[in-house]
Amino acid sequence: RARKAGKADTLPITERDIPIGIVGLITLACMLPIGWLLGYFGNTSGLGAHLPTLIIGGVTYVVLMSFFVSAVCGYMAGLIGSSNSPLSGIGILVVIGAALLLVIGVKPYVPAEASKSLMAFALFTTAVIFNVAAIANNNLQDLKTGQLVDATPWKQQVALVIGVIAGAFVIPPVLDLVNHAYGFVGAPDAELRPHPLPAPQAGLISSLAQGVIAADIDWSLIRIGGTIGVGIILLDEIFARTTKHMRVPPLAVGLGIYLPTQSTLMIVVGAIVGWFFDQRANRTPKPEATKQLGVLLASGLIVGESIIGVVLSAIVVFSGKAAPLALVGPGFEIAGIIIGGVSFAIVAFVLYRWILRMTAARSA
Repeated sequence: RARKAGKADTLPITERDIPIGIVGLITLACMLPIGWLLGYFGNTSGLGAHLPTLIIGGVTYVVLMSFFVSAVCGYMAGLIGSSNSPLSGIGILVVIGAALLLVIGVKPYVPAEASKSLMAFALFTTAVIFNVAAIANNNLQDLKTGQLVDATPWKQQVALVIGVIAGAFVIPPVLDLVNHAYGFVGAPDAELRPHPLPAPQAGLISSLAQGVIAADIDWSLIRIGGTIGVGIILLDEIFARTTKHMRVPPLAVGLGIYLPTQSTLMIVVGAIVGWFFDQRANRTPKPEATKQLGVLLASGLIVGESIIGVVLSAIVVFSGKAAPLALVGPGFEIAGIIIGGVSFAIVAFVLYRWILRMTAARSA
């Protein structure tokens, strides 16, 4: 209202967003490349005879579901952080919806051997919506952080747009590099790779799309899973009202059910270590500052591990060897895992001790 009245300069800097008209025009403009991508993918996957239906239906589905997914995931990211955004759960609903629409609108008019092409198209459409949800996560979390420090929203939004464009150029080559170096579990060439990377979430979503389109999915298992989910939510609410400390986080339970132990074990270990560190931090003169430094250290370890992983992938690809930096033979694998785990534990312990001493010195 203030902008329409010519009083935009009177708005607080924390209320100055990109005008909604510009946002709408950019949204409409984005439909063109999305439609082209869906059409190109459908044509190259053998569904060229049904391009009008795929493009119009696909773009409509992407737009409608993106609004819903962005609202849910963005709200949760702004409320409790993107790490707790229900992106995987929403993705399951999205891929089931896409697969069902393809079964109703396209499958009756294509030969039986086109089922894999339909599954691929459903996954590709879901991937577009996943990207929208991930951008919403980043956007809302960034705006929430900016509000806490009195940042100007429109400047943040412009920076986020630049970040999305930069990510579009950087992320695909990095993922392609990792794929060439290690491969992924479930891929056609996974058996040829010595250590393919696990992708349980992608595998789950792919299996659902395949099951819906091939009409061999066991819906009773989905009903059981939904019933368990509702029960866990009710149990968590009961504990929240009747106890002080006991909770059953539904997201954590869901992840523990369908993610393999090798993916979740370190999350449990990290939670236990974090709890002990918080108890120790509470005895320092500045407990909150100590905890924040601990979070920064953990974040640095995660980011550092990711960067080193990309660097190692590049070395593997360009050297043409599966283990170009190996100093010992494969018989040392078990000992290497033990030595690596113990070394990491020692380094983490020393760094956290350093944080405690540094916080104590600053408060002295």
